[in-house]
Amino acid sequence: MQPRITQVASGNANGYKMKSNKKFRVGIDNYSLFPLNLSPMETLVWAKDFGAEGVAFSGLQSEFYDNIDNVVLLDLKQFAAENNLYLEWGGAQHIPRDMVSWQKKDISKINQKSAVEAQKLGTRIVRSCSGGLMRWNPENPATEILLHETANALKSQRQMLMDHNVILAIETHFEFTTFELLKIFEYCETEPGEYLGICLDTMNLLTMLENPVFATERILPWIVSTHIKDGGLLFTSEGLKSFVTEIGCGAVEIEKILRRLFSLDREVHLSIEDHGGDFNIPIFNPTFLSRFPDLNTNELASLTRIAYLSQKKVEKGKCEVLDRKKWLKICEDRVKKDIGNLKKMVAP
Repeated sequence: MQPRITQVASGNANGYKMKSNKKFRVGIDNYSLFPLNLSPMETLVWAKDFGAEGVAFSGLQSEFYDNIDNVVLLDLKQFAAENNLYLEWGGAQHIPRDMVSWQKKDISKINQKSAVEAQKLGTRIVRSCSGGLMRWNPENPATEILLHETANALKSQRQMLMDHNVILAIETHFEFTTFELLKIFEYCETEPGEYLGICLDTMNLLTMLENPVFATERILPWIVSTHIKDGGLLFTSEGLKSFVTEIGCGAVEIEKILRRLFSLDREVHLSIEDHGGDFNIPIFNPTFLSRFPDLNTNELASLTRIAYLSQKKVEKGKCEVLDRKKWLKICEDRVKKDIGNLKKMVAP
């Protein structure tokens, strides 16, 4: 049997060459297990027990985050080191606004706290997420305004983040497209590996009307962490809806994305993020669609194909749209399956 990812002798048609001496580490994002209400240490133990090779703590419930201190951080670092688990941290934000009231706020102290904690854990990666779905409501501030404010805020935090030797990894969430994230980096006059990067969420891209493979190529040098997540698109009376599936069961071309990640000259951890739910994308509304000015016909056509493939998979029973309320009952078993499925994709 030919190796799938790790030992391909030559590049593919797009020129992404594989390197035989590199190994992906497959772990989890703790958000996948949120319904279990595990402490950070319990999450690490769960990861170790069920074959994950690390944990990205993108965020914690307040009852745990409020009690994070040096002792907790040292215990996590020591346990991870003793069991050869990677660690990534979170809790950072990049839009300097309250995402409900839209009042301006200072995020520098929030990000400094996360940077200090990450440094004590011995990790460079701090995931940043502010919320999102701004352009779904026309009463919210315009994306262009938030983009400018974000760039200004992050540019002012450059020295602080570099002093703590961390990279603020902005998730491809529901705030900005990859086109817009690249504009932020350009404004901040930074380079890949300096103090800003991207946490690649492979499924969220669909909700932002981006083909996951195309988007990965656009931001490839900036990717420092991941949320590996499968999913699909379905047509509705209003346009499309995106949904999450078990890894390997959806329409996201994860193996193509892995090949691109593998072409990097550094290791990027593969942190699984899984959950239930779906998101409406009212593309039949011209005003809504106009809020994605970088979307071209080629990418839109590719999204239509993903919707077609997703519908076929649903009809054949290979995947389904899962209500978020049902996630509690299945999350543990599904994340275990996700780990196994992803490991098969990266194994020789």
